[in-house]
Amino acid sequence: MPRPNPRHPNFPIPGGPVLRAKGWRQEALLRLLENVLCVGEDPENLVVYAALGKAARNWASHRAIVRALREMEEDQTLLIQSGKPVGLLTTHTKAPLVIMANCNIVGQWAKAEVFYELQRKGLICWGGLTAGAWQYIGSQGVIQGTYEIFMRIAEKRFSGSLAGRFILTAGLGGMGGAQPLAGRMAGAAILCVDIDPERAEKRKGIGYLEHVAPDLDTALAMIEAAVKEKRATSIGLVGNAAEIYPEIARRGIVPDIVTDQTSAHDLVYGYVPKGMGLAEVKSLREDGQGQLMAASRASIVEHVGAMLDFQKRGAEVFDNGNLIRTQAREGGVKNAFDIPIFTEAYLRPLFARAIGPFRWMALSGEESDIARIDELVLEMYPDNRIVTNWIRLARENVPFEGLPARIAWLGHGERTALALAVNRLVADGELQGPVAFSRDHLDAGAMAHPNIMTERMKDGSDAIADWPLLDAMLLSSSMADLVVVHSGGGGYAGYMTSCGVTLVADGTDAAAERLGHALTNDTALGVIRYADAGYEESFDEIAAKGIGHVTVG
Repeated sequence: MPRPNPRHPNFPIPGGPVLRAKGWRQEALLRLLENVLCVGEDPENLVVYAALGKAARNWASHRAIVRALREMEEDQTLLIQSGKPVGLLTTHTKAPLVIMANCNIVGQWAKAEVFYELQRKGLICWGGLTAGAWQYIGSQGVIQGTYEIFMRIAEKRFSGSLAGRFILTAGLGGMGGAQPLAGRMAGAAILCVDIDPERAEKRKGIGYLEHVAPDLDTALAMIEAAVKEKRATSIGLVGNAAEIYPEIARRGIVPDIVTDQTSAHDLVYGYVPKGMGLAEVKSLREDGQGQLMAASRASIVEHVGAMLDFQKRGAEVFDNGNLIRTQAREGGVKNAFDIPIFTEAYLRPLFARAIGPFRWMALSGEESDIARIDELVLEMYPDNRIVTNWIRLARENVPFEGLPARIAWLGHGERTALALAVNRLVADGELQGPVAFSRDHLDAGAMAHPNIMTERMKDGSDAIADWPLLDAMLLSSSMADLVVVHSGGGGYAGYMTSCGVTLVADGTDAAAERLGHALTNDTALGVIRYADAGYEESFDEIAAKGIGHVTVG
């Protein structure tokens, strides 16, 4: 039975043994759709995260999706166009159950203002990355990635430890809300700024923030004390980062690490300019978009100016993937890209081996299923330091939101082996129900984004979007349960294309076949993509694991 959801009472947490659909594959996707809303930021408006990332285009579309998932046979495929179901066609039992294409606009038209007009007309919605693909698992979906970034910085700059180090960041929404817990888990004293007091209180309520300071002076004093004691802590501060960052710089305080995860990608529905309250911004979102975009960009200029100032004074400063440098450059900050992107600066060697954020969700709703899989991961990969360290940390520190879930950075072969082992646990009755596997769209072969994932590729192939398109076609050919191609909406319009995938381990031989082909081919393509760009780590992975790479020349 579904469980009560204290945060969003109208959106219970799915689970239990009773199926409403005609099979576990369909039921799994239905529960994942329900799950992204029960852990979402604004489920009443179908918004999951990032101001505009939606689970469905509108409530009529949502109801039609639910009806189709409950009624469809296993040899049918549901087609979804930008959050709206448009066809339920007969295919075959090995075909994907759901194929989506969300927010893909023809190149010359892929601009924010075009997107907003299409959205106003009800013709399109942005699926974010994992929102519209029903794969979001709450803030924990990005916690490990954020934690690993901080730990790579620790290795690079601080002799492997962030004890006694000060991290300054902003943004406590659906994605940025992972930062305070990740920073504290990494051993740092982290200060997180957000304009919305409800977000700060929410993160404190679930344990991501230890404290919410009443003002900047108090926040900085708390940080100073924690740094002196080398005590890990997370502190929230309600305020505008475009005002707080410059003020900290003016006082001569230099954090050790500076980043930002506000919704800077969207100048209308995301970022809040300095000098404006939330109510005023909301009133301008329909009839004052031009004014709001100009004010947001002007604030971002000051925001990034302070980040560059920190960088000049020796702080480790990076872009966390929210387009803040792009907005600043368009506002006149010519050297905004002196700030590196996190993927290139810290994670590219992992992506070159197709090691990325893999995740699994217990469809039963039982936490014991995740606990058993935790043990399985530790048994299977005892020598994988990144994974074993993370599983132990997550068990102690990361609360579940919605369906119990876990994430871990696994690569080629590892994902397949784990999923097949879990499928056997389901078959043997060791778990209370099936398990869904997915991954972040920010994965080796799954995303083209020249200002985030593919910035400064070795061969200059930053803007080539063939790879996520190939990935989607390959996953469909490999019998995945859900396959999606997303492009950017709002301020992300024209900047990215990505591919997402979901697979269901229901304990059957058919599931094992799907898992084996789809997960193996997904990561193989990721390795091939980086090998094509000339990364030595990828060639090593190809040789070590026998990946079918075709050499030209």
